Parts: sequence; C-alpha cells; structure tokens
Amino acid sequence: MSTNYLQDLNQEQRRAVAHTDGPLLVVAGAGSGKTRIITYKITHLIKQKLCQPDQILAVTFTNKAAEEMRKRVEQLLFPLPSIPLISTFHSFGVRVLRRHARLLGYQPDFVICDTEDQTRILKKVYELLGFESGDLPIREARSVIGKLKNRSWDSEPEPQDDSEISPFYPIYERYQRLLKESNAMDFDDLIQQTVRLFQEHQDVQESYSRRYRYLLIDEYQDTNPPQYQLVRNLASTHQNITAVGDEDQAIYRFRGADIRNILRFESDFPGAAVVKLEQNYRSCQNILDAATAIVSNNLERKPKTLWTENPCGDPIDVYAAGSAHDEAFFVARQTEQCLKDGESGIGILYRANFQSRHFEEIFGRFGIKYRLVGGVGFYHRKEVRDALAYLRAVYNPHDNLALLRIINAPPRGIGKVTLDRLYAMSEDSQTSLWDTLVSGIEAGAFPGRSQRALQTFLGLIETCRGFRDLPLHLFLEQILESSGYIEALMKENTEEASNRRLNLQELVNVARENVDRGQNLQSFLDSTALHSETDDYDQTASVTLMTLHNAKGLEFPIVFLVGCEQGLFPHSRSLSEDGLEEERRLCYVGVTRSKKKLFLTYCQRRRFFGSDSEEVGQPSCFLGEIPSHLTRVSGSEVENTSPSYDYSSESSDPPFFEEDSSGSQSPDSWGEGSSTEAFDGRFIRGARIEHPKYGRGRVLQVQPAGDDIKVTVKFPGLGIKKMLQSYARLRLV
Repeated sequence: MSTNYLQDLNQEQRRAVAHTDGPLLVVAGAGSGKTRIITYKITHLIKQKLCQPDQILAVTFTNKAAEEMRKRVEQLLFPLPSIPLISTFHSFGVRVLRRHARLLGYQPDFVICDTEDQTRILKKVYELLGFESGDLPIREARSVIGKLKNRSWDSEPEPQDDSEISPFYPIYERYQRLLKESNAMDFDDLIQQTVRLFQEHQDVQESYSRRYRYLLIDEYQDTNPPQYQLVRNLASTHQNITAVGDEDQAIYRFRGADIRNILRFESDFPGAAVVKLEQNYRSCQNILDAATAIVSNNLERKPKTLWTENPCGDPIDVYAAGSAHDEAFFVARQTEQCLKDGESGIGILYRANFQSRHFEEIFGRFGIKYRLVGGVGFYHRKEVRDALAYLRAVYNPHDNLALLRIINAPPRGIGKVTLDRLYAMSEDSQTSLWDTLVSGIEAGAFPGRSQRALQTFLGLIETCRGFRDLPLHLFLEQILESSGYIEALMKENTEEASNRRLNLQELVNVARENVDRGQNLQSFLDSTALHSETDDYDQTASVTLMTLHNAKGLEFPIVFLVGCEQGLFPHSRSLSEDGLEEERRLCYVGVTRSKKKLFLTYCQRRRFFGSDSEEVGQPSCFLGEIPSHLTRVSGSEVENTSPSYDYSSESSDPPFFEEDSSGSQSPDSWGEGSSTEAFDGRFIRGARIEHPKYGRGRVLQVQPAGDDIKVTVKFPGLGIKKMLQSYARLRLV
C-alpha cells in the first residue's frame, strides 16, 4: 500500500512513524512536531492494515490536545468509519471505571468531584475530627491529599515517615471514607482507582492490554507514578508503546510528575528504539541557541541541540527595568508598536499570577485589548456549577454533593441548622441525604417551617425528574426555570446577574452542541467535570497574559518573558538542586514559545506582597547563561544601591550584568575587567568553565595551594565545589 503520506515528514519523523514493532521513545525537542508523530503513526498503522482503528489508544494530558489529534487523524484518514480512541488520562480512567466500578465497591454513576466539592468534603472532615482550619489549612490539606495520590498508585499511602505530611494522614483517611460513602471520586482517583482495578483484577487489566495493541503516549515526561503504572499495565502483553516527550520540558513536578519516567524508559522497556527530533519548525535560530544554552546547564537530560531552517532572526532583547511599573510600560509600548506593525499573537509570560496586575493596568491605559488566562474559568463560575449540580441531582438524587449545593440555591429557607440535622440523620441511618430527606419528611422529623421548605424542594426534584426524556438542552432549560434560578437572577436586576443569565444561556448552548454530537447526560456531565482551563484558550487572541506553566504547548510570534529576577524566576522556593533544574526547564519552555521575536525583562526594584518598600532585585541567573552575542540589552541605569555579594557564599548568587564603559549592561560579563584575579593565565574569578562530571559552572575564587591552584566553582543546581586545578580536568568555555 502507498506510503506517500510519509513524504510530509523529515527523516527522523519517518523513522519514528515507521517503527511499529516494540517499544519506541521519541525525544521530541520543542517545536519539532511531536503531535505530528502521533497522528501520522496512527495513520500509518491503519493504512498499512497493521491493526483495526479500535485497537489503538493514544493518550495525552488535555482535552484540547486530544481534540486537535482527533481532527488531524480524521483529515488524514477521511473517510473512515471509525477512529481510534484518543483520550486524556482522566477521560480514559472514567471510561474504564464506569464499566468496572462495582469491582471496587462503587456504583457506575459515581460522581466526579472538583476542587469546590473537595473543599466541602474537607470542611465536613474537619468538623468530624474537631480540627481547626487555622491550624491545618484546608487548602494545604487538599494539596497534601493530591501529593499522596500522585506519588503512588496505592490507595493506602503511609506518610508517617514524613513529618510535614503525617499530621494530614487522619484527614486523608476520613476524606477517602466520605468520598466512598458519597459514591464519589476526585480527579486523582480517576487514575489511581483505575490502576488499583488493574492490579486487583488481572483479567480486566489483560483484557484492556490485549484490546489496545498499540499504545501512544504524549508528553511522557509529565506522567506521575499512577499514570506511569497505568501505561506499564496497558503495554504489558505486547510492549507496542510509543512514548513521545521531552525531558527538557518537564515542568509539572508540583503536580507529581516524575522526570525519571522518561529518563528510564529504555531500562523499563529493554530493546527500545530511540529517535531524537531536533529540527525545530517554530522558532528562529537565535531563540533556539539561547534556549539550548540555558537548558544545557541541567544534568537530568538527554543531550540534544535544536536547529532550524528558519532565519537566525533578531537578537533577543533584554530590558533592565527600574521598577515593575517601568517594566509594564516598556512591554505596553513594544506591544502597541507590534500591533501597529500588523503583528498579532503576542504572549506576555510570567512566573506568578500576581505579576499580571501591572500589565493589566498599563494595557488598560494604552487601550490594548488582551486576554488573561488564569481567571475564573467558565465551568468554575458559581451559576454554571449550580446548574450542573442541578443536572447531577436530578439525574442521581443520591449524589450528596450536588444535593447539598442546590438545596438552598436559590434561597428557599433551608438554613445551616436544618442541613446539619439532615446530615446527622443521614450519618446515623447510613443512608444518602435524599433517602434521609424522604423518610424524614414522611416522619415529620423537621420543625414546621423547615419541613415545608424541604417538602417543596423534594417536590421540585421529583418534578424535574419528569423532564429527563427531553433533549439535554431542553431538560436543562426546564430545570433552570422550575428551580426558580432564572427568576431569582431576574429579580436581582443587576449587571452581574445579567451576566450570570448569559452564562447559563451559554451552558444551554453547550448542552445543545453535545446533543448534536450524540452525547447523553452522563457523557455531558463527565466532559464538563474534566474540562481544564487551557481548553478555553483562544489561539487567535492578539495579546495574551498567562503564567509560564499555562503556556506549555502554545506558541506566539512574539513573546515577552517578564520578571526574570533571582528569587522570582528562578523562584526563591526552587533553589534546591532539583528545583533549580525544573525552573531552568520552565525558562526553556518560555523561551521556545516564541517564533520570531523574544523579549526578556527584569526589574531592579520590585515591591512584594504589599511591602512598604521596594526590594532591590538582581537579574535571573538564567540570563547569564545566554551567550552575549545573542542578546541586545537596554533599559534603566543600574543603580549604585545594588547589594554587594560574597562570591564565596553558597547562599548568594553573583550578578550577571554589570555596566560597561558605555553605560549599558552586557550579558555574561560578570567578573570581567579589572576586578578579576588571574592565576596561571587560565582560570580567573568569573570565568565560565566545564567539569566532566558536574557540567558548566562559574569560578568564584582562585588561590595558590602549594605548587597547585585551588579553584572554587559554583555549579548551577549543585552548589559550590572546591578542587585542585591539576586534578579537576576543568576547561574554559
């Protein structure tokens, strides 16, 4: 059969697509076409009749990425009676668990909890255990529970050996018990419980492994231990796994991602082939050279060098701002000029959400329209969540979480005292809130006013259950009208209430679209529960403000990477060995988002967290890792108030910019000039060197040591090492 479609690929891409027998690791550098590898490999497997479409499973991390893959496959294979399963990890988990939940003690209609549901359950846990949220913050408890689940597939972690986590263990146990009693799972459970299912029921695991003869995993570097175990289980009978990823873009350790999963792929799957994709189709060569220079300082990586047939491009502009206001003003001026020049697609990327404020204010003054990613997403707005809870409660009245959310929304006279009584009765009788409500009303267990309010609510749910045979969007409209929710918003008669009504109308439109796609109510509820913030990103927006983590997988013709200051980026909490490497990978991701033009900015003064005074900042160490010939530096004069540095101190980082005779700053010039000390004409303080084991570093101090020379070197991520020149095998770089 013809393989003309492979002509669209370069040589290394063709090698990856044509490898169809056994494990394959595709190390795909930024912008090298990793999505193309997966979609073309699916096409190749089907066109060469190596398997049926339903024997292929492709897994990625976001709904947006999965949808993009599906569209590309449909275009390549059109017409095709069926397409393979292309899914996120969590959607795949839901698919499996809906079929086999009873084997784990759940009902198939289990509820998928979001963050707000988790918080509500944890508040009840704290109440039952007598804990105070001031002593153990609920937000921290939610984070710890996520860490426990993401670092192991085992549903019974034992964190007692961890002094920071062990206080939360009783909370974890009771939280899991309440989830189970509510027939609910949180997002992390969707993976963890799927792995548990496979571990405890070998026949189920083998049936899925045999069913999906070819397994393709996107962004393999971002897998956490449960996802890693899930992949191993699915590949167990055939080993036909293609893992596509880039360890240089592993930036989600805070979510439990483990970079070792991609680094040990070849030992996990003996005999695995490895293909490196180093040709970049996105960026100019100057941008790629800067990105490579930065990330090459990391130790945990597979060496590779990005190259492109694109032009070299302009130098990278580095701007030294006097303050955060000055930084935002500079970015606004440059953005305004870019827009006047007809450029569109400008990304303003920052390390922390608080940094957006100055840019929002200044852009408003300039009249620059922008999109802010990271605000309250559509599916997280109160009215949308209320409407979805109504759907859940009408679909399944035994959904305690949904029932608690809507029982007094809009207000109908059912207060906290009544709800506490209802919950206590439910605990005593070991029945759902709905069953307790029905039996309690029949027995007249509530005071007169509460009894009437609860009876009205009971009648409302029963009435709405009569609408279930309507098409989904009409069903939702009937619920919103019958519940009095729309009427309550109309009575408010405010701009905010009007906007909430528009959001509910948009949710009805979403439901109508799901009907057109043939989805039922359960599928609709699952898809909304699994919706992520990046799914809403509009690639056509002219100017976008977002964090570096949210920018992963995106690209912009022009990028401003702002706030490149020591302590902010890299973040002060990340200056351990592993943390600094991940921050450097985050910088690599930010730099490689840019296609044509890159600006890097930092502030010499910045006010943090409402402080009365501004703190003096220093340029990020990452700026000093970019070769000076790739940059063009401008900005405010460096102040004389800059702090002095003890270059021999492990806790301090030397500045990487100093004024030259012309008054501008020169990247990579730290230590040059009259302040340096020379020994043997080779190693001087401030010199960049390379060690065969520790990699690249900077000389902090050189001093005589008998007939030899002792060299003190600071290696990024490794700290300070002292060594004798004659034995160290150092070389200048």
